[in-house]
Amino acid sequence: MPKYKGDAYLRLSYSADRSVESDSIANQKKLIEDFVAAHPDIELVSERVDDGYSGVLFDRPAFQEMMNDIVSGKINCVIVKDLSRLGREYIETGRYLRQVFPTYGVRFISINDGIDTANEQNGDDLHITLKNLLNDTYSHDISVKTRSALLTKRQNGDYVGSCPIYGYRKDPENKNHLLIDEDAARVVRDIYRRRIDGASAKHIAEELNRLGVLSPMAYKDSRGLPHPTGGYADVPDAKWSARAVIRILQEETYTGVLLQGRQETHNHKLKNIIHKPAEEWVRIENAHEPIIQKRDFDLVQKISSLDTRTAPDGEAVYLFSGLLVCGSCGGRMTRKTNTVKGKKYIYYHCPTGKKKGCTHPVMLKENDLINCVLVSLQAHIRHIVSLDEVLDGISEEQINQEEIAKFKGQIADNQAKLEEARQFKSTLYENFIANLISKKDYQDLKNLYTERAEQAQEAIDRLRAEMELVTNNSSSRLRWTQHFKEFSAMTTLDRRAVIALVQSIRVNAKDDLVITLRYHIEYVKVLKRLDEMGKLPPDLKDILNDLTAMEKEAA
Repeated sequence: MPKYKGDAYLRLSYSADRSVESDSIANQKKLIEDFVAAHPDIELVSERVDDGYSGVLFDRPAFQEMMNDIVSGKINCVIVKDLSRLGREYIETGRYLRQVFPTYGVRFISINDGIDTANEQNGDDLHITLKNLLNDTYSHDISVKTRSALLTKRQNGDYVGSCPIYGYRKDPENKNHLLIDEDAARVVRDIYRRRIDGASAKHIAEELNRLGVLSPMAYKDSRGLPHPTGGYADVPDAKWSARAVIRILQEETYTGVLLQGRQETHNHKLKNIIHKPAEEWVRIENAHEPIIQKRDFDLVQKISSLDTRTAPDGEAVYLFSGLLVCGSCGGRMTRKTNTVKGKKYIYYHCPTGKKKGCTHPVMLKENDLINCVLVSLQAHIRHIVSLDEVLDGISEEQINQEEIAKFKGQIADNQAKLEEARQFKSTLYENFIANLISKKDYQDLKNLYTERAEQAQEAIDRLRAEMELVTNNSSSRLRWTQHFKEFSAMTTLDRRAVIALVQSIRVNAKDDLVITLRYHIEYVKVLKRLDEMGKLPPDLKDILNDLTAMEKEAA
């Protein structure tokens, strides 16, 4: 009758396809079965498999199940292919071999290493110690190389994660590239649209749940897609939550930017996650097709930074929330509703009041404010259209002479550096042949000047590309004028238009509003430049005079 009840413990660090048992696991199993067949004193009563688990840590599920069997006395013999299958961490592996297994009277066998504690003194010999050290060192080296390889891939714009963000999937032709998952992407676009239209994150989540839209976790589960534990849906029933919506609204990956390396561990032996500061993330622009346009993403971030108090029903953010400022004390103005004789009156006022230090608090009807802002925006958009027609007949180089001159000066400086490096490099060989410098100095200086030349050339190429952006139709001028022209057909005011076009509204009196619009600096700069060139139309000339007078008054 067999003396030992054995457990075959099998482990592999990674399996490419978890749906099938890996070949390496099968090989380990065959080796152990053949060994047991040749040893009648051992009965194989169980088999534990950790496929896809590192040997550095010991919280592997199958390993823990095996330990429970050892403690309960179900098994008293552990068999592995080699010592590294048990573990690769020197101290913890040694503890199991020297303390845990002997305490429970467990015989340990490592077939390929020739280790059998039934024939040795509890495995506590130099041979096993050296094996453990080698396995530990191997694990450390692999960790260092893996981290370095992953960093290189991230810097090259390769996606190295296992679970693509909701809205994307891995390219079947290239696992390091992301493609849009159109079903999920439609939901992402809808979330951004609703937020821009004024809906709160809570209301968006409630509406998605009402419509039966699967949350990110539920969606991936339904399609058998990998997802991290926790994911975007944080509630037990995997419904949409405000937190899930906010995470999507804050995720810049949707603009085509690949952000990786956001967190790490201290080393390969510790699981504690360290969240790295944003400046240390690996950021690659235009790494994949965007789901959300950059301007819409920026608009959503601006909305989130404002005071977004909602109506009592929670469905929409107030039209001017976060934008109205009291011209007297600088405090945020508050929306109030009064009902007199059955008629509702909506107005804005400064909550500070005279008693708390506001010398000239103003009360302003909402309808008057809406009409004033709408008329002002419509007039400004007409001016932008008129300005853009003037700009179409003038080259960007004429408009941005100072910026172009800056680029040209920087390019000239780098060309001088490039020529200097080439000249120094050309004389090196002659000096070496004439025995004026040693072979080592020759090689070191050659590498130095080669590096300097390459750096100067890279700088020249980059500066020329940036200068080209300023001198052609993809310049910033086209972007900010187009931003306003998108609203040229606007007849009513909504939250999207207010947030997109207005920076702030300062209320000095009922008939005195100072509306600061987005891209104000760029607008004034172009007006002044056209005025210097003598090409500013009369109506825009009057606007420039008014803006200049306001700037002097503010100063």
